[in-house]
Amino acid sequence: MSSTSNAWIFTYILLSLPVHFTVSAAVHPFPINGTCHDTCGTMPVKYPFGSGFGCGHPDFSRYVRCNSDMLEFSTGTGIYSISEIDYTTGSLIITDPFMSTCSSMQNSGSFSLDRASPFSLTGENIFVLLGCSTNSPLFDPAEDLCATGSRSRVCRGLYSCKGVTGLGLPQNAPPSTCCVYESPIQLAGYTLDLPKLQCSSYTSVYSFGGSEGDPAKWKFGISLQYNGSYYSNLCKDCESSGGLCGFAGFDQSFACICRSGKNTSTSCFGQGYAWSGTRDSKIQTKLSFGGKCFLSNSAFYDDQL
Repeated sequence: MSSTSNAWIFTYILLSLPVHFTVSAAVHPFPINGTCHDTCGTMPVKYPFGSGFGCGHPDFSRYVRCNSDMLEFSTGTGIYSISEIDYTTGSLIITDPFMSTCSSMQNSGSFSLDRASPFSLTGENIFVLLGCSTNSPLFDPAEDLCATGSRSRVCRGLYSCKGVTGLGLPQNAPPSTCCVYESPIQLAGYTLDLPKLQCSSYTSVYSFGGSEGDPAKWKFGISLQYNGSYYSNLCKDCESSGGLCGFAGFDQSFACICRSGKNTSTSCFGQGYAWSGTRDSKIQTKLSFGGKCFLSNSAFYDDQL
């Protein structure tokens, strides 16, 4: 019988046998555990922050989380979106959706910052209370809660905005119902209680945008500083091995979350497939013919990791 005939017979036998084809790949996008990501939408998420519970440092996870691709900051008075994070200076900007701006003024809720939190207000914030009752304790001369001098011009600037009509005030209303608020406690344990202060709304200006005389160019939001001392050598080693720093267990101890799906107490080196400089990953292919298995390994370069 010719060699060509033998080849056809062998092929026919193989095709008639039950075949099982399996590909197992060692490439996994973050996160394996379905919770931790290094981005939230387009915003990078770095330690001590995390995208969800078990990610980042436990002292921060109760305040910051990713929800529908939006990084959020939570306090006792509400949930605020995080618009900026500067990891080099350890600061972030949060935005209250009900806070007044030059373009839109409305009744606001209160704002508070937990004294025990790892966050504090920065010195850039200028808190302004709007539409306040003339009987408000803010205007008690003995309390001295409203700033005078150059900062009082902020009230005139805001009342020149068309948005002030949203508070039932005419444009360019007298600033007698406005207060540039100077809280006795500026850096920790901050509380802005609008009902107690008898004010309709508040805003916070963290930058004049290079134009103090034009409130339309001011930057509105609350600037916070966070404690950056939580970054440790453990987390550094974890990140250098391609992992994400998080926590696990009832004691919320440190955990390095690896791409292989394992959590370790140190790093991802030796835990399956840690990141490397070449990002060279392996695929194992298994062919089973009539109970006989044939394995083959191949390497590929993935520049998408």
